[in-house]
Amino acid sequence: MTYSIEVNQLKKSFGTLEVLKQVSFNVAPGEVIAVIGPSGSGKSTMLRSLVHLEDITGGTIRIQNQSLVEDGRYTGATEIRKITDRMGMVFQHFNLFPHLTVQANLELAPKTLKKESTKAIRTRSMELLAKVGLSDKADAYPANLSGGQKQRVAIARALMMQPDILLFDEPTSALDPELTGEVLRVIKKLAQENMTMMIVTHEMSFARDVADRVFFMDNGEIAEEGPPEQIFGAPKLARTKTFLQRVDMEE
Repeated sequence: MTYSIEVNQLKKSFGTLEVLKQVSFNVAPGEVIAVIGPSGSGKSTMLRSLVHLEDITGGTIRIQNQSLVEDGRYTGATEIRKITDRMGMVFQHFNLFPHLTVQANLELAPKTLKKESTKAIRTRSMELLAKVGLSDKADAYPANLSGGQKQRVAIARALMMQPDILLFDEPTSALDPELTGEVLRVIKKLAQENMTMMIVTHEMSFARDVADRVFFMDNGEIAEEGPPEQIFGAPKLARTKTFLQRVDMEE
């Protein structure tokens, strides 16, 4: 089987601090993985490593059978770019350009690459704004949008590059609870369309509903993984159980 993502013995250290310890996993095409766990467990670092926003210390990452890094050695810059271009990433804090309209935010990267006509790019940007329910905001600036709207623009912008894989790093943690639902609905829709996704999230009910598998990370490793009904219904490890009980109490 050709996996969308293959990770083997991934290690990352900041000085003497080991942030990732021998992390290994595979993600099948069309699979949705929710990554949960306490703050500081390495979730975001793992995700950022997949798109080369973090240099790893050791291990292997293959994306759609292409080696991004093999036994700690990265492939060439051109290959890295080709591989990471197949992935889109949505961050916690939107990262929109404040001086550009919503539509211009979506169209900037494809226009810069100059691989398509302006007309094709414009058509796609309007289709994606409709998909995330923001057709009426094409000419608005980020400052005039709610947090939920900004995050939906960020998702549309990631989709503009037609990625095969989408990575989400806590996409709702900067949002008020009432705005969280509108972003999660868009992600749920993508899951129904078989987009391969990894989602670092603290929304347990969302992880339960949408994920095919859940990774529980703790202390720099995937401590436990399995289908949502097993992780949430009958976790094998005491530390998984303790984490979920604590989250339940906070909610």
